[in-house]
Amino acid sequence: MNKLLTFAMAAFASLLPGLAAAQEAVGIDQRINQIFADYTGWYVSFIFAPLPGTNFSWIALWLVVGAVVFTVYFGAIQLKGFWHSIQLVKGDYSDPDDAGEVSHFQALATALSGTVGLGNIAGVAVAVSIGGPGATFWMVIAGLFGMATKFTECTLGVKYRNEFPDGHVSGGPMYYIVKGFSERGLPLGGFMAVLFSIFTILGALGGGNMFQANQAHAQLAGVLGDYPGWITGVVLAGVTFAVIAGGLKSIARVTEKIVPFMGIFYVLVSILILIINWDMIGWAFGQIFMGAFTGLGVVGGFTGALIQGFRRAAFSNEAGIGSAAIAHSAVRTKEPVTEGYVALLEPFIDTVVICTMTALVIVISGVLNQDPETGLYIWNAEAGRIATEGDVSGVALTSAAYARAFSWFPVLLMVAVVLFAFSTMISWSYYGLKAWTYLFGEGAAKELTFKVIFCLFIVIGAAASLGPVIDFSDAMLFSMAIVNIIALYFLMPIVKRELNSYVARLRSGEIVKHK
Repeated sequence: MNKLLTFAMAAFASLLPGLAAAQEAVGIDQRINQIFADYTGWYVSFIFAPLPGTNFSWIALWLVVGAVVFTVYFGAIQLKGFWHSIQLVKGDYSDPDDAGEVSHFQALATALSGTVGLGNIAGVAVAVSIGGPGATFWMVIAGLFGMATKFTECTLGVKYRNEFPDGHVSGGPMYYIVKGFSERGLPLGGFMAVLFSIFTILGALGGGNMFQANQAHAQLAGVLGDYPGWITGVVLAGVTFAVIAGGLKSIARVTEKIVPFMGIFYVLVSILILIINWDMIGWAFGQIFMGAFTGLGVVGGFTGALIQGFRRAAFSNEAGIGSAAIAHSAVRTKEPVTEGYVALLEPFIDTVVICTMTALVIVISGVLNQDPETGLYIWNAEAGRIATEGDVSGVALTSAAYARAFSWFPVLLMVAVVLFAFSTMISWSYYGLKAWTYLFGEGAAKELTFKVIFCLFIVIGAAASLGPVIDFSDAMLFSMAIVNIIALYFLMPIVKRELNSYVARLRSGEIVKHK
């Protein structure tokens, strides 16, 4: 890992002297952006179309209803099973002889590396700047309910995974859809699995790749000075390709070190800023709660805040998307429901804790412009969001907010953003690869083809502008959710059976601790 980072820094440093000359090549960025927006705009419009007679996105309702259904059906498992989830992550019930490739902690770290990242930094800024502070409230609500969705999909991921003689495994919605539907005598399992795999590949190229590269470049350019995004893309693509060639065990070794460091660093700085501004925390929560139901003058009001909150929460923690089930399927366990318990921690860590801290810092910092007389936020109609200091958005808005407390923070955030982007990309490369091999079969040449395509899209994402990239990323991830949640509705009785069996054996003492 150290060698890779050294290579990346050396490669990037070698490019800096030529940045001035490279400005002439900025037209490449513009052409890539235009082509990308032209070819994806129609599908984005369909996914985020409002319900008839309203301005409420049908896809947001789809995710909300699913999360509520799973919460009720499993008796608020996110509350009842929270402590047992922590015990499992600690390894208290881990048997080293169980089939699988990685530990509970490594599976959680790999999945978190695909969720904890720029969605928490740039995604929250997007939500708050468009939906107002109230979007934070709905992000948290979505995160809490989403814990039950994660439990459901990751339990199924382990139960129906493929275990190969050499010890590696393949799992995820494409496998539990086919096997689970077959077990229950349901039709269309094969068709839905293929459709989900296609959306997963596109989601890996979008939300798990392009958005990360885009925002990594935005922060680098904000600190180092403006230069063409394709340069950042080429460097990131080279480093990413070097890592993903090592397979999941390589990814797990990297992410189990990077993710805790990144998360702790970011949370500690956030806590420090909140401590410094402790007298404003109450006011900030007031803005969040009032904005959740009134919009505080934001266009769309309550509905606008709610839609942005749920949209960014889904992008951030991916509950219902099905991606986490792919990573969790590789865990060493013979009890599928144990990984469901572990997985439910993800939305809590990602959305309830980290996203809330980011939002509080942004609101307290004052980078969102307010009318001093009315207290309402000033709307920038041309940009389609709240007016901000310096007219920044995305990761640049978060950077500006944290810089209000620590002037040096943008430089450290630059490092963190690149690491967040890197860890997310290598995790999503695995998700996309599993979908690719499901469609086209296993084999070194087939896998190499996907990895090359994945790295090419890193360059495209870094060169394109934020708007088209984030819209495409959201659309692909939500497309995955359409297929996945339909499957979960049909398969949740199987999860209920697994849960009841596991809890009964746990209480009887049949399932014992191993340390």
